[in-house]
Amino acid sequence: MERIEIGKISLEALTGGEGLPLLFRHGGDFFLQNRGFLDRLARTWRVIAPRHPGFGTSERPDGFRTVHDLAHLYLDLLEGQRLGDVVVVGSSFGGWIALEMCVRSVARIGHLVLIDALGVKFGGRQERDIADIYALPADELLRRTFLDPACAVPDYGKLDEDELTAIVRDRTATALYRWRPYMHNPGLRQWLHRVRVPTLVIWGEHDGIVLADYGQKLCRSLPDARFELVGEAGHYPQIERPDAVVAAIEGFALAEVL
Repeated sequence: MERIEIGKISLEALTGGEGLPLLFRHGGDFFLQNRGFLDRLARTWRVIAPRHPGFGTSERPDGFRTVHDLAHLYLDLLEGQRLGDVVVVGSSFGGWIALEMCVRSVARIGHLVLIDALGVKFGGRQERDIADIYALPADELLRRTFLDPACAVPDYGKLDEDELTAIVRDRTATALYRWRPYMHNPGLRQWLHRVRVPTLVIWGEHDGIVLADYGQKLCRSLPDARFELVGEAGHYPQIERPDAVVAAIEGFALAEVL
């Protein structure tokens, strides 16, 4: 882990690889479980994976309370590091951040990849698009999140105090950013036409948090998007099926540059 400075904000980050830049926007939990996926991506891209403000050891400045703050921060990151033609990959909550970035500006973004993304409301007021993760029993939440929790979830009893503290900070920050309104921005849907970059929507076939039907609706709402279902995976297919997800991203984002 290293530090990335964005103005006066210092973020913990995983980085690696060479080539075209790829910015990874992580979800609300299991950050380090993405390491194998990011290592595979780093064989092709220069991977930049900051931990959001308030997560891990990344500071959260006073006033940082919404996804809008995060979107503007990461656009500043792209500008400050003079990155162009960036592949932005967002998982779950990170997919929501990626969408909020793209409706504001795609000037430095070449491709967008959404992995089981949140952030948009498609159903009616009384319809639940996204499972209430705070109301579900712990065992059921894990079953909805992973096809095989035993192979994907860390053994918390073997983690040290710093790692456990980071997980608690992750979950606290997640609740802060996406609690009200729950897991979405009511105004985002009307601006999805501004996501004017080629987009790949990847979905775990067994996602019990946000069903694949939601992903297909999201795909149809974007100007230039295609949908890919990943079998034998839940809400985080890049953790359960990293090779399949990396192959999908490479086939999509490298097609125009090779």
